[in-house]
Amino acid sequence: MRVKICGVTRVADAVAAEEAGADAIGVVLFSDSPRSISPEKAAEIFAALGPFTARVCVSRTADPAELAAILALGPTAVQIYHDLSVPPGVRAVRATADGRLPAGRCDAVLLDRSEGTGRQYDLNEARSLVLRSPVPVVLSGGLTPENVGEAARDVRPYAVDVSSGVEDRPGIKNRKKMTEFIMACRSISP
Repeated sequence: MRVKICGVTRVADAVAAEEAGADAIGVVLFSDSPRSISPEKAAEIFAALGPFTARVCVSRTADPAELAAILALGPTAVQIYHDLSVPPGVRAVRATADGRLPAGRCDAVLLDRSEGTGRQYDLNEARSLVLRSPVPVVLSGGLTPENVGEAARDVRPYAVDVSSGVEDRPGIKNRKKMTEFIMACRSISP
């Protein structure tokens, strides 16, 4: 099971997530989230990661100029909530809160009602999206080290995405929780 640790605000947390086995590190930009950081801080976090860890920029922006600033960071993927044009060479992860397939070029769909609040995903909606989607589905919302194994077995997403479920407080990750979360994901048989 692939894992993205999202809402990373500190280099130390990004490195700890990577060392624990995270496949991707997500940073939030141009958002009113308490986890939102500057492009400069995002660049610092991305520079600390190894070459095989995906770098994901997450934003609720609808502004093409802000998207251009995000793309200037050279992310592996952008996770967006609006129908902005993402150029070839950068993967587009389109977020949906209601289980509908999003518009625009889409390399993966993220089911996200939580937006970092810990609000639990809807099991039936998640299962339905996995079955209907022509692209990989990423499950998020209320996932923790204690429930991610069951969620992944029940939904069978391509990947899982966690933010608040591995934090001490918004934007401050807990190394032990990240390790436990990733270990729980790795124990799921294909």
